[in-house]
Amino acid sequence: MKTEALAWKQIKSSGYLYLIFLVPLVYFLIFKYGPMFGILIAFKDYNVFQGVLNSEWAGWKHFESFIFDPYFWKLVRNTLLLNIYMIIFYFPAPIILALLLNEIRFTAFKRVVQSISYLPHFLSTVVVAGMLVNFLATDGLINQIIASLGFNKIQFLMLPEWFRTIYISSDIWQKIGWGSIIYLAALSGVDPHLYEAARMDGANRFKQAIHVTLPGISSVIMILFLLTLGDLMSIGFEKILLLYTGPTYETADVISTFVYRRGLLGADFSYGAAVGLFQSVISFLLIVGANYAARKLNATSLW
Repeated sequence: MKTEALAWKQIKSSGYLYLIFLVPLVYFLIFKYGPMFGILIAFKDYNVFQGVLNSEWAGWKHFESFIFDPYFWKLVRNTLLLNIYMIIFYFPAPIILALLLNEIRFTAFKRVVQSISYLPHFLSTVVVAGMLVNFLATDGLINQIIASLGFNKIQFLMLPEWFRTIYISSDIWQKIGWGSIIYLAALSGVDPHLYEAARMDGANRFKQAIHVTLPGISSVIMILFLLTLGDLMSIGFEKILLLYTGPTYETADVISTFVYRRGLLGADFSYGAAVGLFQSVISFLLIVGANYAARKLNATSLW
């Protein structure tokens, strides 16, 4: 009884904290866990007029249709390649920018660079895609520069081999500044005495960055890397949807855009739900596996 009374007393004394926690809890219950009821659609031949519960049970039919679809491997390949290229080229970019900004001692210049690098983050995907379409058009700025140098104009948005380059480079431009914020915050927690010790041992600025700075923020890098691996089978489809064209389907079409076309535009809701669930399960297995490997190799992990 004493233990229960003490627990109740602690709850009453922290009542405002529980009220604050209630808001995100209700949000996740309504908008995240509530819609999971719709997963049933993936296992049924969903009929809008019959509803989820009364629609005919289909079992694994839609999953099998997707896996044995001739288009399956192309979708998986495009999704994986875009995400792998993002890990290779985008993931280190905010880290490098944070390290460079950390080395700047002229405060005013540092703030200007930070502000300029942050600005693209606040542009909507539609605006960024519109800018790309205008700049990369046949009579756009990029082609005008190419023509002025004596080369033939390139139809960037019609050539499948250019799509991944355009997508990844524009993502780096848009997100690098914002992504560096968390690394700059982590850098502020590195013990300054370690730099002094490194300088006494004769380490230059580059060696200090390699042997002091990077190990100091390695836990943050690992956590963000694990979260990135969890998204390896999914990629935001908005910009792809705005940029891809028929000729670029070969490299641009990914699982999420396929779900949009087949599930929403084609009104095949059960098939689209099955493909989306397949993608989510693979992403879940990837992040669990990556977290297990990280915990075995390094003390840092998500759980």
